[in-house]
Amino acid sequence: MKKVNSDELRPEYHRDDFGHGIRGKYYDDYKSGTNLVLLSPDVAAMFPDEEAVNKALRNLIKLAQKSVSLTLKDRDRS
Repeated sequence: MKKVNSDELRPEYHRDDFGHGIRGKYYDDYKSGTNLVLLSPDVAAMFPDEEAVNKALRNLIKLAQKSVSLTLKDRDRS
């Protein structure tokens, strides 16, 4: 097999070009419940990296919890 040191796609690929696959290699990870979410392109464009997304979501959770807490306090006063 000839090594190709180019960033361009070859016109044809063969199964042997990819080596041997391992059946079930990621099965345990899958069963453990990974939680991947695909963001819409317009949403993803607002965040430079995954840390920024997590920070924004954590802040939104805190805000929502405060909002619910305030709503419950107002309801208890009535």
